[in-house]
Amino acid sequence: MNQKNAIHIEGARQHNLKNLTLDIPRDELVVVCGPSGSGKSTLAFDIVYAEGQRRYVESLSAYARQFLPQMDKPDVDKIEGLSPAISLEQQAASRNPRSTVGTVTEIYDFLRVFYARLGIMYCPVCGKPIAARAADEIIADILALAPGTRFMILAPLVAHQKGTHADRFKKLKAEGFVRVRVDGEVVAIDDVPVLEKNRKHTIELVVDRLVMKEGLRGRLADSVELALKYGEGQLSVAVITAEGSIEETVHSTESVCPTCKISLPRLSPQLFSFNSPQGACPRCSGIGAVEYFEPNLLAPNKGLSLAGGGLLPWKNAKVMARYEAGLKRLGKAHGFSLETPFKEYSGEAWNALFHGDVAAGWEGVAVILERGMDFGQTWRDELSRFRQSRPCPVCKGARLREEPLAVRVDDLSIFDFCSLSVGRALEWLQGRRFAASLSAIAEPLLKELTHRLSFMVNVGLDYISLGRNMTTLSGGEAQRIRLASQLGSGLVGVTYVLDEPSIGLHPRDNERLISTLRSLQRRGNTVLVVEHDEATIREADTVIELGPGSGMLGGEIMFNGPVPELLAHSESLTAKYLRGEMFIDLPESRRNGKGTLYLKGVTTNNLRNVDVRIPLGALTCVTGPSGSGKSSLVVDSLYKHVALHQSIKVDSPGQIQGIEGLEHIERIVAIDQTPIGRTPRSNPATYTKVFDEIRTIFAMTPDAKKRGYAPGRFSFNVRGGRCEACGGDGQIRVEMHFLPDVYVTCDVCKGKRYSHETLEVRYKGNNIADVLDMTVRQARAFFENYPVLERRLAVLEDVGLEYLRLGQPATTLSGGEAQRIKISRELGKRSLPGTLYILDEPTTGLHMHEVGKLIRVLDQLVDKGATVVVIEHNTDMILASDYVIDLGPGGGENGGRVVSCGTPEEIVADPQSVTGSFLERERHVRLKG
Repeated sequence: MNQKNAIHIEGARQHNLKNLTLDIPRDELVVVCGPSGSGKSTLAFDIVYAEGQRRYVESLSAYARQFLPQMDKPDVDKIEGLSPAISLEQQAASRNPRSTVGTVTEIYDFLRVFYARLGIMYCPVCGKPIAARAADEIIADILALAPGTRFMILAPLVAHQKGTHADRFKKLKAEGFVRVRVDGEVVAIDDVPVLEKNRKHTIELVVDRLVMKEGLRGRLADSVELALKYGEGQLSVAVITAEGSIEETVHSTESVCPTCKISLPRLSPQLFSFNSPQGACPRCSGIGAVEYFEPNLLAPNKGLSLAGGGLLPWKNAKVMARYEAGLKRLGKAHGFSLETPFKEYSGEAWNALFHGDVAAGWEGVAVILERGMDFGQTWRDELSRFRQSRPCPVCKGARLREEPLAVRVDDLSIFDFCSLSVGRALEWLQGRRFAASLSAIAEPLLKELTHRLSFMVNVGLDYISLGRNMTTLSGGEAQRIRLASQLGSGLVGVTYVLDEPSIGLHPRDNERLISTLRSLQRRGNTVLVVEHDEATIREADTVIELGPGSGMLGGEIMFNGPVPELLAHSESLTAKYLRGEMFIDLPESRRNGKGTLYLKGVTTNNLRNVDVRIPLGALTCVTGPSGSGKSSLVVDSLYKHVALHQSIKVDSPGQIQGIEGLEHIERIVAIDQTPIGRTPRSNPATYTKVFDEIRTIFAMTPDAKKRGYAPGRFSFNVRGGRCEACGGDGQIRVEMHFLPDVYVTCDVCKGKRYSHETLEVRYKGNNIADVLDMTVRQARAFFENYPVLERRLAVLEDVGLEYLRLGQPATTLSGGEAQRIKISRELGKRSLPGTLYILDEPTTGLHMHEVGKLIRVLDQLVDKGATVVVIEHNTDMILASDYVIDLGPGGGENGGRVVSCGTPEEIVADPQSVTGSFLERERHVRLKG
């Protein structure tokens, strides 16, 4: 390959890569595939992206570089042909509660200008339109009346005020005015009756009475100017119709409601920003949610009483004694005593206990604890575990003050617009038409907004709303939002590095994603995608497969070339699955389950009052198009309510009418792909508790007993046993100021982490550092005489992690490896009846071959009596499940319904199920094989 048209890499040894030399074609769609942990992310992100970023930073001045984080040089001999790189990874774009889809994509910035320049302000109290207009604009509006129209120019003087106002009438007469309108009646000033002193009156000055005709402008301008002077910036035009009735129009040079006299600020983009004091709701400071004390967290055990310590913050007898008298009064009013279990409280009594009862003289537990939040950080930290968040009661989650929310474009406020799905918002914008005077302002704004919304639709995000908080998005959704932002940037000559962008997408939505990647590539960019999805691999220009295994067994190039050559390659594991030679077998039978968990009336987010039965003791798969409500059902509703029932703190549980069958759930566990540790000190041995057993074994050796070493001596996190020169890290960081920090192996322990004396203790000829350097398979054979330890290591081997070193830093593990380590720890428990496992797309990061291993592992969990509920799009996982709940039929407002449920065979047979059509295709391949 011509190196001018390729990214040329020589001698790549980063992590587990084995001195690779390869060419990555430029300006093509390149897919990197291979088993989990084979080195895909290392090649794409730690070498190509990291070096592209590092070289860009190095091009800056030394002064500029001091404000940027130093970037390590990848362990590679040479990289040529590299262009600036942009990374689009799976982690959520932000954990900031202020970040929304609209702000991250910058659509909200244009939207604020759109509403500030084109919006009409309405009074937040009476709902009447308010417009600040120049006198010339008011005159032009009046001159537009039909010739011959009779009308009056009036200036408001008094609105709903008590008094006789005799002095005011006298002053007006002295100034030469003849008529006024009092309480809706036009009368001569001389004929105004004496007004009732204690009654509210409305008085308007009749400045002029006119008939529309040519040459009227001069007199009209004088009358308007005079009316605005007496009306303090306001006037009304009363048109007398042919029938004798009066039609009035109010005009103002200021943003003041003519009826309510509420003064409103001048429209500006800052007024619509919830991150600005000008626009943010004062109650929630623009976050849209407030924290409150959740009664179910304060008193989780309904079998306990107040006297029995059932109220957790007051379980201390001294604290309880402080409020005893007030609680007794409350109990007398609501029919309970301090010894009454909470489960016997009436709904009214339960509410009064926590939220107060004025008649009984009781403030409420929540009010008292709210005051306690001001008693210092220690007490605040203690109470925070009893708090949850809910929509702000003032702005109802809109984040803004009432003034910007009262501004509308065609009856839609900025919050209403942000609440629409992206697809509906795009349709609404395309249907807007503005007057000629506003079209010049509207045109560039509409163009920018429709372009950016179109990009979001193209990446399969038409169901998401702009107001949605970024913290609620999956990794795949957040990545595709950043992808949509890049589409709008129009960059050329860039290397885009993406990490499984198909995650979270239903198979039917893949085509749109692939066309989006193609559009990036056709502009003259290199698109490098780490991916396992079959459709994406088949669409690639070039496929790079790493392998043959994972960890130390990977790091080699198995194939590098176009798709037709891949399909003909005899040694490629990926090709064997693409050709249909290898596939995951269908289960011989389906489990019927042992009872059910019944969710009733679920209305979380877009779910439409659905009732769902989940079989216990079975593997259930929840499927459906992106945005159909899967996460709303499984995570927000099922997981959060079961967790809340077990006194686990969760934020904003979904809206449901109830759950039946909770008595069968003793424990709930959510397993995801978050790292098992964020520092190199965390590793598979420490996370799975294997290291505890190993340290105990070393402490039992004759050498350790002779020296008096306890198990703690063999921890690299504890003083005494570890090497103090490096603090147990095995390496020392050397600061290089303007250059990246350098990590050098500790001279004292030679990277072993332990002191010389600790390393002298051996078991079967190996010291503790030697054991940490063993793979799971080697350690299992080494500790075969210890059943408990051997069983835990066997579980790690069963989940396909036999290649991992026990002491491998957690920071070097892939997402798929971290997830399987978590599952292995659960499998290590002997019996799991009553345990409910929730997994959100567990096949993320897994090769087709590893999906089969994952399925076998989940089957083991179910065989031990557990219930497993999985959100998944992978057809292999769906076909392997016992029960499927298919949501849809579309995303967003087109979803939220249960389309079909039953065994995979029943889903396939249902013509209404989009998922079923894709399952039928895969099932045919399995049966054929």
